[in-house]
Amino acid sequence: MKKCWQVILPCLLVVLAGCYAAKIETGLPPSNTVIKKSFASSWIYGLVPPSTVETAARCPNGVARVETQLSFVNQLVGWLTLGIYTPMQIVVTCAERPATGMLEANPDFTVSMQQTLEEIQEVYSKAADKAVSTGKPVLVYTTE
Repeated sequence: MKKCWQVILPCLLVVLAGCYAAKIETGLPPSNTVIKKSFASSWIYGLVPPSTVETAARCPNGVARVETQLSFVNQLVGWLTLGIYTPMQIVVTCAERPATGMLEANPDFTVSMQQTLEEIQEVYSKAADKAVSTGKPVLVYTTE
């Protein structure tokens, strides 16, 4: 029995010491701007996710990549708190400015802020449908 534990314990340590990681790529070319949160707070083994990383101000051209990781230190903190507090590392890479040839000069759709909420939603719904059906970006121009 003692010999069995001598084999099982090192195997468990190797398996449990691994880091969980996930990467999402949008297909946009990445820029040099990176937003990093090394201790994003999640709770109850990640059932309550961390707060949203606000990228709109720092990534005006969108996001190229989002990576989440539970490092060894993050897992250690989760283990010490019995999974109540489970921090994770989040790294967001902003996208480069798109080449001017990617978008047409004329907008596909125009929406005015004077329109009702339902009319605005209808314009964006049509734009999303066109983007899905053509597989190309759709430009929505907003006027005041």
